[in-house]
Amino acid sequence: MTDDQLALTDPTKRFSHITPQRQQQSVPGQDARLNPSPDHGEESYRGTERLTGRKALITGGDSGIGAAVAIAFAREGADVALNYLPSEQVDADHVADIVRAEGRIAELIPGDIRERDFCAELVSQAAEALGGLDIVVNNAGHQIFTEDLEDLDDEQFDRTMKTNLYAMHWITRAALPHLQPGSTVINTTSVQAYKPSPILVDYATTKAGINGFTKGLAMQLAPRGIRVNAVAPGPIWTVLQVTDGQPQDKIEHFGENTALGRMGQPVELAPAYVFLASPESSYVVGETLNVNGGLPTP
Repeated sequence: MTDDQLALTDPTKRFSHITPQRQQQSVPGQDARLNPSPDHGEESYRGTERLTGRKALITGGDSGIGAAVAIAFAREGADVALNYLPSEQVDADHVADIVRAEGRIAELIPGDIRERDFCAELVSQAAEALGGLDIVVNNAGHQIFTEDLEDLDDEQFDRTMKTNLYAMHWITRAALPHLQPGSTVINTTSVQAYKPSPILVDYATTKAGINGFTKGLAMQLAPRGIRVNAVAPGPIWTVLQVTDGQPQDKIEHFGENTALGRMGQPVELAPAYVFLASPESSYVVGETLNVNGGLPTP
């Protein structure tokens, strides 16, 4: 729980000092260059020992939602292994420094999860470094807007599918031998699964697929005592938006279509992942928690 959550806070005014600005970065981008900087909970998230002794693998753990989850998990008592692309090293080092300052292990494992063999190596290295594995957060994602289907080439479609869906399958499958009863798998889907944007056809397709994957796998693994759930973010201020995740003319108004009238910050997602990872959610299976500022979903 963050400090300002302890007091009565108007959610429409929270983070009003962080306003989106037009800017362009090449894929995958760096949080360190994002202006203004997102709030990952570096100074604000306060843990309550809900994940003491747990061991988590987080993909896309260098920035955005993944970084916020890593920081929150560490402050709740968990050790973490973070996956990211090699070009994102500066962001990964920043998150690792915060995790280690909490006295927790931060294992950094760069690599491309579009490669099946690497996904297996990733899980093996994470489990070895942490002395086991009982939380898997499939969070990494690829999003590039395309105005017309004719311009959505096979290379982009393939990259989106492999990053967002194939890797989730490969990593979860490789992790299963390590997961004991009480373990959890948490997948990052999106409001795009329910309200697909016409310029994000491939991305929205993968997010709808993640919902199906989550619910089906949850039913399969529940008898083993392994819970599978998902979190569906809305418009969150991350580097994903400025690496052609959104058109430049939409950046300055990003999130204004929500009921709260603003974009969200990565730290606002972290409590949902903590809840789904902790025993507090022991009766929650196959659920998708929507954290989207008030965008109606089924």
